[in-house]
Amino acid sequence: MILSSVWQFFSDPVLQAPTIASMLMCLSSALVGVIVLMRKRSLLGEALSHAAYPGVVLSLLFLSTFFPGQYDLVSLSVLIGGFISACIGLWFLEKMQKLTRVKDDGALCFILSSFFGIGVLFASRMQTTNVIYYKMAQMFLYGQVATMTGSHIWIYAGLTLLIIAIILVCYRPIILVLFDRDFSRVLHTPVRLIETILFFLLVLAIVIGIRSVGVVLMSGMLIAPSVAARQWSNRLSKIFILSAIFGAVSGFLGNYLSFEVPKLFGNQRSSFPTGPMILLVAIFLAFFSLLFSPKRGFIFRLWRIARFRWNCIEENLLKLLWKQAQEGLSKKKIQAKSSLSYAHTILLLGYLKQQGWLKKTGFKYHLTIDGVQRAARVIRLHRLWEAYLVYLGQGIEKVHRSAEEMEHIISPEIEAQLTELLNDPKQDPHLQPIPERETIL
Repeated sequence: MILSSVWQFFSDPVLQAPTIASMLMCLSSALVGVIVLMRKRSLLGEALSHAAYPGVVLSLLFLSTFFPGQYDLVSLSVLIGGFISACIGLWFLEKMQKLTRVKDDGALCFILSSFFGIGVLFASRMQTTNVIYYKMAQMFLYGQVATMTGSHIWIYAGLTLLIIAIILVCYRPIILVLFDRDFSRVLHTPVRLIETILFFLLVLAIVIGIRSVGVVLMSGMLIAPSVAARQWSNRLSKIFILSAIFGAVSGFLGNYLSFEVPKLFGNQRSSFPTGPMILLVAIFLAFFSLLFSPKRGFIFRLWRIARFRWNCIEENLLKLLWKQAQEGLSKKKIQAKSSLSYAHTILLLGYLKQQGWLKKTGFKYHLTIDGVQRAARVIRLHRLWEAYLVYLGQGIEKVHRSAEEMEHIISPEIEAQLTELLNDPKQDPHLQPIPERETIL
């Protein structure tokens, strides 16, 4: 049932054009969004999308005056008008930053509000003189996917292929300009040309997207897929691919959900607005990635923090029992010395017994052979770090606290370097023996 309903969006004459055109739009804008995100110019998309609106309105005024009734020319005319208007807005933005002392955020807000105000002014004039074209202008303000036709597929397919081709051809110079402008100049990379190409791609993506999600929501469609992709990889090539996938999925699911969700409430004749639904899907994917990506996700980061804290408590308890190896410690003494709650102490002791590091003799706990080795390693790292700090000139009375923190994070590589630097010391600054590495292994 689900597969048949999904296939309907690619085969039905009414649903096919909006779905495929939206997917192409979202894919292309997601690719350009990666570049915007990496340049840390996310607000630039917001400003230029609003700057494109006067061009949209004026192109419709031009059509209504010189080519009345030629509705087939609307898409092409709006693309050209929006592109020119966004380029003019970009030019004004650069001139403001160069010739005045207005900062980047102030210039962006000025261009956004002024150009959008001009667009609204002309659109309000059309409200009484050209009602049909005024509704078309409103359509580009908020987006209207449902009215797309087969011609939009070919237009957006061509523009999407152009964006992909430019990124592929200029991929290496783009990387250099994005991450190291000075080094790119040393390699004689045409920085100015590459930056012009990047701005061209941004304006082109905005012009493509305003037909689907509208001027108001376009900046979100640029950034949301790239934010989602950034959480899953550190390689730019993979981020481009993932962002394109997230964008295309957002385009499809936005169409699918806007059509299918009302049916769940028994309303067969209505649908949710597709443009906002596309953006909501993209935002959901971004939030999901921010929460659940394995390396950068918030949930997994919380898990790693909790796991590290647990390991610290575990190793501190092993150290405590190592120092009391002959006598052992009762449960109450362990709880008192470690400052843990009763439940936490029971849980920790049970875990250490399960790992084979702890055994109970009568009412006291002792380390097993494996537990002694694990505790001895922590002691070794602690005392090695104390010796290293004294080697650097720290006072003996100040090194213990730092060693208490570092003993949990020193890697075997750092341990080997410390051992070599300090000539394999046998005693720490407090004249306590440092466990041998061989006995621990």
